[in-house]
Amino acid sequence: MKAIPASPRNIVISIASVTVMLPLAWLLWQESGWFASAQPDLPPVSASYGPISPIPDVIPDLDLKKVALGKSLFNETRLSHDNTIACASCHQLEHGGDDGVRFSIGIKGQLSGVNAPTVFNSVFNFRQFWNGRAKNLEEQAAGPIHNPLEMGSNWIEVIAKLKQDPIYVQVFSQSYKNGITSDNIADAIATFVRSLITPNSRFDKYLKGDAKALTPYELSGYALFASYGCISCHQGVNIGGNLYEKLGIMRDYFAERGNITEADQGRYALTRNPDDMHKFKVPSLRNIALTAPYFHDGTAQTLEQAVIVMAAYQLGASLPGEDVSRIVAFLRTLTGEYDGKPL
Repeated sequence: MKAIPASPRNIVISIASVTVMLPLAWLLWQESGWFASAQPDLPPVSASYGPISPIPDVIPDLDLKKVALGKSLFNETRLSHDNTIACASCHQLEHGGDDGVRFSIGIKGQLSGVNAPTVFNSVFNFRQFWNGRAKNLEEQAAGPIHNPLEMGSNWIEVIAKLKQDPIYVQVFSQSYKNGITSDNIADAIATFVRSLITPNSRFDKYLKGDAKALTPYELSGYALFASYGCISCHQGVNIGGNLYEKLGIMRDYFAERGNITEADQGRYALTRNPDDMHKFKVPSLRNIALTAPYFHDGTAQTLEQAVIVMAAYQLGASLPGEDVSRIVAFLRTLTGEYDGKPL
């Protein structure tokens, strides 16, 4: 018998199969009628949590003054060339951390050509942007400022504007010895973004031992999510955001969609390695019910459509409608809280 290589995906799927046994066993037991009117309590999940970990309640050691400054800069339209676009224009915290449109709108009404990912929980991503071109949040903060389709500005212009504001001059001097510089602007924005976490989703509560946080129907969706193999890419604390994957493993997504653009190149645009063509950072599924449309090209308008497309192109599977509904029910349990309030 030929041994299966111990690839990262095989390892994750093996772990996932163990993780999913508990909810599956519970559901089978419950639906079989072998129980009285009182439903049993599931035992607390192990501290290791398996493939998916709950979001921590806080990010430690954040400088609150820098967080406040970064929040101001995040909402500052003077970071754009014509003073019309802020980070918050495309990453709206009241709407799931993105803008809800297929392609973000920059200065002069220009379209970015790529769907804006949520800013929530981006602290847990191993790289930033769909193609991973920013190694950290500081580099990410600088990207839109210099993108001609987004903010269309540059550090010289931005710094000059901010230095004309005595409040910014004073506040920067309180946190940074050298005042307003490009590095300090990026650092302040990145510090604020690191604070944008959304703990206490119902699924997080389940992971931390609350057996009643999810309904049997939602738990069955989690079981299917794991058993189909979705969890091989969507795992970790961010349920994604920690690896690259090709879009179209089992079928040629781009040939079937057509109208291929430069944004569809994924990692290849950076590396020029043919193996990186159409590879993207796997997106987080946190708060996914709030961040339609989906994928880098914004072509999936609903969660149901996104699940069907991913199953077909990534797993080579055609899912029964009931399985899609159950998986979507599970995905809706991933919506967390921001500042102590449900999103």
